[in-house]
Amino acid sequence: MSLDLADLKLLSTVARHLSFRMAAQELDLSASAVSHAVRSIEERLGVRMFSRTTRSVALTPAGRQLLDRVGPALQDIAAAIDGINDFRDTPQGLLRINAPRPAGELVLGPLVAEFLTRHPKTEVELVLDDGFVDIVEGGFDAGVRYGESLQQDMVALPLGPAQRLMVVGAPALLERVGTPHTPRDLLTLPCVRIRFPSGARYAWEFEKAGEKIAVDVEGRLTVGEMPLMLQAALAGVGFAYMYEPYAREALASGALVSVLDDWCPPIPGFYLYYPSRKLPTATLAAFIEMVKAAQWPG
Repeated sequence: MSLDLADLKLLSTVARHLSFRMAAQELDLSASAVSHAVRSIEERLGVRMFSRTTRSVALTPAGRQLLDRVGPALQDIAAAIDGINDFRDTPQGLLRINAPRPAGELVLGPLVAEFLTRHPKTEVELVLDDGFVDIVEGGFDAGVRYGESLQQDMVALPLGPAQRLMVVGAPALLERVGTPHTPRDLLTLPCVRIRFPSGARYAWEFEKAGEKIAVDVEGRLTVGEMPLMLQAALAGVGFAYMYEPYAREALASGALVSVLDDWCPPIPGFYLYYPSRKLPTATLAAFIEMVKAAQWPG
């Protein structure tokens, strides 16, 4: 014969109060329900746990022996549950986020730094990966992606301002090969290409007056990330297609020049997402609230 945790909790509560009425109040039950439950336990055990009269309730030797042994374990269980509640109520512990490199470099860095300052009991692991990752299978609390690539069973919210991809080149490059006037002109000009972790090469995407064009440019250099593309553009290797913040300083100094601006409208920014079927921890919930409250330039 075995007792479950609910049985032990009921016996322990009655023993602590030595009153069915007071135990019932704590357990949010009626006194008759508590009395019936104790009687049922005693019948299953074949041993009386309490001696009771119309005026008093007392532990029998068998009852005292049992509760003396299980009491510390019940206290440990209660403490463990309280510890879980701390995770529910107070941001603490590790928050794992998977994001493409541009999102990490352009948006998440300052946000994560502020989050760690506000919540000193937390840790953040930010994994930058341009491939498509199953965040549930990968053990991540949340991910960052572009809006069109989000799965249906995810909750998503905007992260950061609208972004803009633009074509830039060094002044010396423009003097040498000329200035493109349409995206198709890039097909005959040197460009720095970028390849995704999947192996697919990115075709540069443009839009103007409702017309959309994707151009699979040519070039002698292919890289895997935009900072390397920026370095190549500054060296005059070819035209580069990148998020505007990467090139902002070089554009301001004149080290790079933008072209095809009328084909490069702003696009939606990144999205933070997490599983809709999973209750966010206090740590993730705090990060979500920070994202919602953030004031983004532009």
